[in-house]
Amino acid sequence: MNKLMRRYVPFAKAGVQSLIIYRLNFIGFVVGGLIYCFVMFYLWRAVFDSNGGGAFLGFSMTDMVVYLFLSNTTSQLIFSDVSNDIGQEIRDGSIVMRLLKPVNTDLSYMFAELGAIVMKLVVLLIPMIVGLEIYRFCTAGVVMFNIVNFLLYLLSAVLAYIISFRVNLCFGFIAFYVKNLWGIGILKNSIIGFLSGSLIPLAFMPDGLRICLEYLPFASMSYTPVMIYMGKYGVYEIIFRIGLQILWAVLLYGLSKLIWFGAIKKLCVQGG
Repeated sequence: MNKLMRRYVPFAKAGVQSLIIYRLNFIGFVVGGLIYCFVMFYLWRAVFDSNGGGAFLGFSMTDMVVYLFLSNTTSQLIFSDVSNDIGQEIRDGSIVMRLLKPVNTDLSYMFAELGAIVMKLVVLLIPMIVGLEIYRFCTAGVVMFNIVNFLLYLLSAVLAYIISFRVNLCFGFIAFYVKNLWGIGILKNSIIGFLSGSLIPLAFMPDGLRICLEYLPFASMSYTPVMIYMGKYGVYEIIFRIGLQILWAVLLYGLSKLIWFGAIKKLCVQGG
């Protein structure tokens, strides 16, 4: 374990340094997400007002506020840009230097992102949780924070990141074949945003579509952790959803390895 940490901790430190150096990009990313949340807040408030201010498909307006802001924060927390990193390294030829190092390629990318995730946990998630709980207390008049749900949320968020990382890793390996992922990367992010429930809660979908989407890996990337935190799942449902996340993490690990073995044979870098 110590040997493993000595080998990959420098990648994590590099991830932290990258976030600090390009902090304006991070701040812009966060501010843009908050602006989106406030826009969606006024949109959904209009929807609830037209419904007489009552619950809408099992969600109160307070629930909707918590969902919007926590879903956006969770998406930023588990965000993986490994596909873009792979594409960039293939374009400039630096992927060769990574392959020559005595490290596992997957873990080198993952640890670089873990450093940034720790920073996001401190400066983004914790303040957001505090703010949302103050909001819920002001609207409900009682403390609604549940430590068990919060810990289960963190566990689910860890699994959500692993799924997100593996999905993007599989997508990144496509760069070995097409060389440039920019265009289809935008399409990929849009599709994941819809299918993961970060744009519209899956509970608002027609029953048939909702059931189908809840079994796909994308729901495990945002929707599942947030619903656990909000207490929308019972004990058995939580066990099932976390079990489903573990299953998808294992399946996507196998798929990423399968794609890797085929992609590495197609390596043809531009530059370098």
